[in-house]
Amino acid sequence: MLVGRATRLARFVEPQTKTYLAVARLGVRTDTDDHTGAALEERSVAGLSRERVFEALAGFEGGQQQRPPAYSAKHIGGERSHRLARRGKAPELPGATVIVHRIAPLEWAPPALTFRATVSAGTYLRAIARDLGDRLGVGAHLTVLRREAVGGLRVEDAVTLDGVSREALLPAAHVLRHLPAVELDPVARAAVLHGRAVADAGTGERAGAVVLLEGAELVAVALAKDGWLKPTVVVGTA
Repeated sequence: MLVGRATRLARFVEPQTKTYLAVARLGVRTDTDDHTGAALEERSVAGLSRERVFEALAGFEGGQQQRPPAYSAKHIGGERSHRLARRGKAPELPGATVIVHRIAPLEWAPPALTFRATVSAGTYLRAIARDLGDRLGVGAHLTVLRREAVGGLRVEDAVTLDGVSREALLPAAHVLRHLPAVELDPVARAAVLHGRAVADAGTGERAGAVVLLEGAELVAVALAKDGWLKPTVVVGTA
């Protein structure tokens, strides 16, 4: 959760990789690709060995085209796909390019497969469960999903709702540890707070988003280009 001026950093958090703990129920297809939907087909998983299931799951690692679930937030002609699906007009959504960075089985207790996956933003674990069932010829749907990490933010470092306090808040820069950082002197800091670009004293070859700091304080996120640092999101205050 981002609060205060740190909410401006959401655009840099959302695209980061996500890690999930998931359970797929093999042998049953549903119209939503998860346990909330209506069952469409049921098949026996008696012929599936642990080795075959694990090998099929490993095949999802890497870049690929993934068809999003019909019951999803994807826009079709200006309307959410799930709204169309609930009116009986479930569209066949086009595939989207996703990356499964890591995927590993944890337990095969037929008909349930527990696994962990680290994926690019926009990847549907429901779709992985569905497609796994298709590859194995028995169908499948997702029954459990828990997000364990977003980039470097991990669930074990979280606090419960009743533990949320000012003291529990992490520095805003904590959510941007995946970006290179540049230290500002007081003159450059003052310029950045007014939205002005400053010279990149580090290297003229640097490009892309960088974090601008003064000590431990996050001042801004800037775009590095052609030897300049142009602020895109200013978080610090005068």
